[in-house]
Amino acid sequence: MYLLEARRAQIREALRQAHRDASERGELPQAPFPPCVLEEPRSEQHGDLATNVALQLARGTRLGPRQVAAALVAGLTPQRIPVLERAEVAGPGFINIYFRDGWLAPAVGEILAAGLDYGASAMGQGRRVLVEFVSANPTGPLNVVNCRAAAFGDSLVRCLNAAGYRAEAEFYVNDAGGQFRKLGLSLEARLRRLRGEAAEVPEGGYPGDYLVAMASRYADERGMDVLEQEPERRITMLARYAVDRILQRQREVLERFGVHFDHFSLESDIRAARGPERVVEELSARGYTEERDGALWLKTEGAGDNDDRVLRKRDGEYTYRVPDIAYHAGKFERGYDLLIDIYGHDHHGEVQAVRLALEWLGYPVDHLEVLLTQMIRLLRDGREEKISKRSGNFISMEDFLDEVGVDAARFFFLTRTIDTHMDFDVELAKRQSQDNPVYYVQYAHARICSILRQAGELVAEADAAPLVHPAETALLRALAALPDEIAAAASSRAPHRLTAYARQTAERFHGFYAQCRVLGGEPAQSRARLALCSATQIVLARVLGLLGVSAPQSM
Repeated sequence: MYLLEARRAQIREALRQAHRDASERGELPQAPFPPCVLEEPRSEQHGDLATNVALQLARGTRLGPRQVAAALVAGLTPQRIPVLERAEVAGPGFINIYFRDGWLAPAVGEILAAGLDYGASAMGQGRRVLVEFVSANPTGPLNVVNCRAAAFGDSLVRCLNAAGYRAEAEFYVNDAGGQFRKLGLSLEARLRRLRGEAAEVPEGGYPGDYLVAMASRYADERGMDVLEQEPERRITMLARYAVDRILQRQREVLERFGVHFDHFSLESDIRAARGPERVVEELSARGYTEERDGALWLKTEGAGDNDDRVLRKRDGEYTYRVPDIAYHAGKFERGYDLLIDIYGHDHHGEVQAVRLALEWLGYPVDHLEVLLTQMIRLLRDGREEKISKRSGNFISMEDFLDEVGVDAARFFFLTRTIDTHMDFDVELAKRQSQDNPVYYVQYAHARICSILRQAGELVAEADAAPLVHPAETALLRALAALPDEIAAAASSRAPHRLTAYARQTAERFHGFYAQCRVLGGEPAQSRARLALCSATQIVLARVLGLLGVSAPQSM
């Protein structure tokens, strides 16, 4: 148990005992002690921790909350809470708790002992989680839109694992169906043009120049014999060639972005195992489908969806939602306790139909979370730059990373919640100055590394009792809060909390360094401050690691 949680547990127990004693004296009515939430007040003038438990206890009684709070405060003594300075009743019945100077000092030793494992917890109790994200169609290079989901999903997996879950990352590859066919037709058109024939990219196909280069590469490697194959074999061969190479390049770009996937699941494998046929047969057997207008419909209207959804079209082909249903059924069958899907906002209309189908098939859909990413706008000098997903003039993820860098891209995309629209200031991301948030945080880490090099030693332990300066206390507060922030980032699916935390911690370190002499002062104090620097370096490296951002030792 980390320092802050240990202090909270100590206070909760003291409040519980104070409530019991006051009830035995007749000052308070006999009642169960409610869950007691202890939070850090927004203003340090209101104490180190505060609780509204007295307001909860006063409900349903004739006692005022302040009267209840006073009875509880009377039982909060240094015997029960050794680091207590005082406790006060505030406002309508809040209890503000103040600790003695130096109460946070043990956090330094705690951090130095834990190292880069600091903040890890058993909150997740080893539950298996599968996080699916990116899952871009293998019909072209990844674009800048994919960056946001990649940064979010990868950081969420890291946070979940730090919080005691067993989280894995998965990329679903749509390598079958209509888009797969159009990719093959698009590559065929490029090959025919290369051979001097007049050929048009099919409607809804892929006009990007990357297929021009791919056609040339195909011709060099395999010649043009494929064009003499019968149509379906030709299209399948070309589409498979394109998918394999596009997916390989996507994997390379994601690896460069620091994104690791434990699994790549292929739609073609699901189709080969007759997954779509099985789910359609089962849904039909249970009475959830209906033949109408030559197609097979899932009867979702009136069950939480806006309309019925087509499962099998008139031509006998399954719609893309059928393999999706089969894919999710397979996820549950693999034994995961929780599924988290991270999709684009354009999937909103499909989520309910898939959930209903899974529920009707008997799967625990309350263990499926779907998070939808909102759009981004790239801004250059205050002007929006258009991002296209289907035309040939898109901004590739690779080119985007060449321009802004991996660290800036990841940090910036993680500064906002994923369900909000975001403006990405390209010029700010490239700027090497303290108004660039990732530069500001990395500079703090590099500065600490420089201080430790100057000191000529790594401080593995030290008496932190001398750390009582307000700037030291402010920094210690930030360091001690990291376990809470990691737990909240995991449980709320909110890695953006860590970018805000990193900036605040860096700011407090810079403030401490400006006000407190680290090297060359009184030996005990200097050693304590060096230990504080070492602890801060560990915390910054830890949080940057959870964000997938590097922690440079010099800048």
